[in-house]
Amino acid sequence: MSSDFSPAYVYQAPKGRRGGRGAGRGALESPLCRRCGVRTGPGSWRGPGPTFIPGDVVVPVANCGVQEYNSNPKEHMPLRDYITYWKEYIRGGYSSPRGCLYLKDWHLCRDFPAAAEDVFTLPVYFSSDWLNEFWDALAVDDYRFVYAGPAGSWSPFHADIFRSFSWSVNICGRKKWLLFPPGQEESLRDRHGSLPYDVTSPALCDTHLYPRGRLACPPLEVTQEAGEMLFVPSGWHHQVHNLDDTISINHNWVNGFNLANMWRFLQQELRAVQEEISEWRDSMPDWHHHCQVIMRSCSGINFTEFYHFLKIIAEKRLLVLGEAAARDGAGLGFEQAAFDAGRITDVLASLVAHPDFQRVDTSVFSPRPEELLQRLRKAVAATSAP
Repeated sequence: MSSDFSPAYVYQAPKGRRGGRGAGRGALESPLCRRCGVRTGPGSWRGPGPTFIPGDVVVPVANCGVQEYNSNPKEHMPLRDYITYWKEYIRGGYSSPRGCLYLKDWHLCRDFPAAAEDVFTLPVYFSSDWLNEFWDALAVDDYRFVYAGPAGSWSPFHADIFRSFSWSVNICGRKKWLLFPPGQEESLRDRHGSLPYDVTSPALCDTHLYPRGRLACPPLEVTQEAGEMLFVPSGWHHQVHNLDDTISINHNWVNGFNLANMWRFLQQELRAVQEEISEWRDSMPDWHHHCQVIMRSCSGINFTEFYHFLKIIAEKRLLVLGEAAARDGAGLGFEQAAFDAGRITDVLASLVAHPDFQRVDTSVFSPRPEELLQRLRKAVAATSAP
């Protein structure tokens, strides 16, 4: 196994509540658990529902017993109906004709922005969070999620969106994580080149279906206890099982340390789309534009939106570097802004030079990509001057 992942990535949040090094557990656990009557332990969620969340709010729920491609089909239901189902599932010995349902990818902070501070306070370790900084600026989405499900619920094998970092905190319950460092997933592809749905399936031992399956290293297995925080590095594929009734908070985020990984991933996604529809390259009008449309549908972002992502993050850093007294609420220090600007400059230069981005009509962009790149280079040069 790679030595890049160490037990230090599993963080036992301290119990203090007044900021500094002791802020982790109190900031993350106390408000939500106090309102929910939660005690951190197996199956310990027995109190009333959170008073700041109306029971008729609609939440996304996946059926863990049904495979749809390499994921699970989702439905939407009122939160109170899901809690009723969960209680009945427990009373039924963790069985139901409806299957094992898992509330996942719920944008609680987006849906209840006024109550977001009552849910948790973001630990300082994860405050450099460009994805949510970008989406907060647009006020349309975020990558902050709540997961809640019974023992036996699980998430199939995957890598996180945009090859982002992620962190997960168990409010109550336990999770088992199966983690594979970047590159190991290639040995798990089937004869058609597809990744497995379930890495615990005996089918992976079938060399006819999975020719390289026996070459794969065993996963790093981590049991995450209640109150523990786990960090998933960029590009690590993983599969997660709830060992108990579990509630967790999860974030995906990108910053200067994994921006290049995000950019490489987006280029790979575009190449995959182009290969898939290559037979229509010469006959389809505006084929390259259609590739960008399909890429956005499949990946959630295309080259145009990636530029706007870089622009919003870059402009805040340029403000800090250009006007040391101005912070625009970003909470950025000069050194952090300089580091960020340097990483953005490298990736933006690569984007501007990319042949497919050069086909994008950037005449209406403000600022134009070349202009933004010039400003960044000037600012970065100024920060490194003696």
